[in-house]
Amino acid sequence: MLARSIAALAALLAASTASAETIRVAVTPGPHAQILEAVKPIAAAKGLDIRIIEFSDYVVPNQALDAGEIEANSFQNQPYLDNQKADRGYRIESVAPTVNFPLGVYSKKWKSWSEVPDGATIAIQNDPTNGGRALLLLQDKGVIKLKDGVGFKPTVVDIVGNPKKLKFIELDAAQTPRSLDDVDAASINTNYAVSAGLDPVKGPILREDAKGPYVNLIAVRSADKDKPWVKTLVEAYRSPEVKAFVLETFKGSVLPSW
Repeated sequence: MLARSIAALAALLAASTASAETIRVAVTPGPHAQILEAVKPIAAAKGLDIRIIEFSDYVVPNQALDAGEIEANSFQNQPYLDNQKADRGYRIESVAPTVNFPLGVYSKKWKSWSEVPDGATIAIQNDPTNGGRALLLLQDKGVIKLKDGVGFKPTVVDIVGNPKKLKFIELDAAQTPRSLDDVDAASINTNYAVSAGLDPVKGPILREDAKGPYVNLIAVRSADKDKPWVKTLVEAYRSPEVKAFVLETFKGSVLPSW
């Protein structure tokens, strides 16, 4: 009797797995991947099997999505997506906000921004959205002044006030943690800070306020946005269980938007 019950349960589980819809979702390593691992069992209970694919940069996930190599990605904010679409003509769009990673400026040489000397070298990201975000953070903290009307994508040529005569170098976002041995300070996205063993709450000598348009999002192809699996993915991600996971795991370095 027990053997028959076990066999029946196994058959039921096999049938459930076989009937589940499978989607491939791209993330960057670190918190985005960790959060999606927490989403997986919730989505599975709703009949959606998530295959997580990690990319180590910010360019390939949108290329892969637009090309149909994956069904969704979760790694970027709206200004970055808008810039990618304008530059590359991608037919992809946001279907839900997810979490916010406040940007930080870190240093191995100086314990506070007040110690950073005149003429210091600051590394910022070389993509328009994240590099612009770094400059906006520095302006918000009174370090530099940008010309009016630059929007969310200023560049170093838009700096009109630089009292400390800071020198800026632009690097791929994934390389900014490695630059800390060579520069006075570096703007580092939270996912790369965590991967490098930095503390994104106590570590930055300057930190972005948790506001503005930089909440991350789930993106899909425009042609897929109304498919049932999209709703299931969003509901699983923005669930109470995942919110509790984010708050407990990241302790303020990552903030849920729901």
